[in-house]
Amino acid sequence: MSQPKFQDHSLFQDKAFVNGQWVSASSGQTFSVHDPATGAIIGTCPEFSGTDVETTIQAAALAQEQFQFSDTRNRAAILVKWAQLMRENREDLAKLLVWENGKPLPEARGEIEYAASFLDWFAGEAIRSYGDVIQPGNPVNRAVTIRQPVGVCALITPWNFPAAMVTRKAGAAIAAGCAVVLKAPAETPLSALALAELSLRAGIPKGVFNVVTTQHKTPEVGKILTNSSIVRKISFTGSTRVGRLLMNQSSSTLKKLSMELGGLAPFIVFEDADIDEAVKGAINCKFRGSGQTCVCANFFLVHKTIYEAFTAKFIGRVKKFRPGNGFDAATTHGPLIHEAAVAKVMSHVEDAKSKGGLVAVGGNPMPELGSNFFQPTVIVNANSDMIFTHEETFGPLAGFIAFSDEPEAINIVNRADVGLAGYFFSKDVERCWRVAERLAVGMVGVNTGMISDPATPFGGIKQSGFGREGSKYALDEYTVIKTITFATGTRT
Repeated sequence: MSQPKFQDHSLFQDKAFVNGQWVSASSGQTFSVHDPATGAIIGTCPEFSGTDVETTIQAAALAQEQFQFSDTRNRAAILVKWAQLMRENREDLAKLLVWENGKPLPEARGEIEYAASFLDWFAGEAIRSYGDVIQPGNPVNRAVTIRQPVGVCALITPWNFPAAMVTRKAGAAIAAGCAVVLKAPAETPLSALALAELSLRAGIPKGVFNVVTTQHKTPEVGKILTNSSIVRKISFTGSTRVGRLLMNQSSSTLKKLSMELGGLAPFIVFEDADIDEAVKGAINCKFRGSGQTCVCANFFLVHKTIYEAFTAKFIGRVKKFRPGNGFDAATTHGPLIHEAAVAKVMSHVEDAKSKGGLVAVGGNPMPELGSNFFQPTVIVNANSDMIFTHEETFGPLAGFIAFSDEPEAINIVNRADVGLAGYFFSKDVERCWRVAERLAVGMVGVNTGMISDPATPFGGIKQSGFGREGSKYALDEYTVIKTITFATGTRT
């Protein structure tokens, strides 16, 4: 399939979205967006410079002056409308997502619904901003706290969830009363631009939701966003390396930050686990998005007494996978995002083989399908010296290590300097509580491989970042607390 057919061609936008208008870069420069399955050019987007982004920030600042005092119920209604429009255009949005990201169409449809659900959630949270009444030391005084929008927010989203990461951040910011400058990922900017078109139809005021695009000038744009005194908040999802850089750059203006950074998720299967359910959870957790999610399992720890039975069933499932173009109905898994991703997976496979690992399934690129395809891969006889137990693979590689007891498994997991998500399966209730509390990660899945939901807080600890997205806690990231003290009379 060379090009999907859209019902509404206006959702395919090739301009940036600033102050309610579709605009080109001031230089006229553009960059190309590629289909990762075929390598073909989908279209082009503006190569925004720092100057272009400064203009966008000014537009957001002007909108912020009015929007911060807007009716919270009106904000909620706009978000509900935005979600409704997403669902009405689900098929077009999903096709666009497949085209620029590569994931299979059913998975893309699921992401669009997931993305819309964040707007539903934050519509509900928009009207629930509470404060407190405090009795100061002076008995005739009263203090109250109120929450106010932090101000203009810069949101930097990743390519692996081109729609959902936009709404998870922007939905919270807009619900809180903040104007947004969204820096779309260079690999997948078209989904963000389609959402911008729908935001306009939903009635989001001009300048409140802006989308800028760039590829080669990303470092320049990043410096403008982090150094701007107008931008009061940065929310970033991406690598720990880039997160450190953005945090350092933001220090000069002491911005409010939230960072959702790299992970190294373990998946532990204890001897008392339901093996069939654990295999099902492991497959869903590992291979969603062809392993290109920050919370997918990076390595597996399986108790030695069930190691052979578990890995045999897991391998049987993986052998049924059918990689291919995301528009092909037979495809179960799409391509990786680019050739560098393929090279990284290959390096992890070679490292494992050099240290005694055995490739049970896969282990190679698939040039017959395209330069970005890699076989879903299972490595057995793995050990904790292998690089995929220390470094996020971000690809379809599942490595299995046998362990002897609970302390050993926890020690292997907690040695990491990152801590985003972790998973384990066990029928022992006491163990479930004990292990969940001892794993040094921000999110734990107990007898499930799926943990993401708009109602639950998403985020990590250690070098996986800080701050939470989704849930009632997300609005805390986009608000500040103001204390107002009233003198109610004279002390008698």
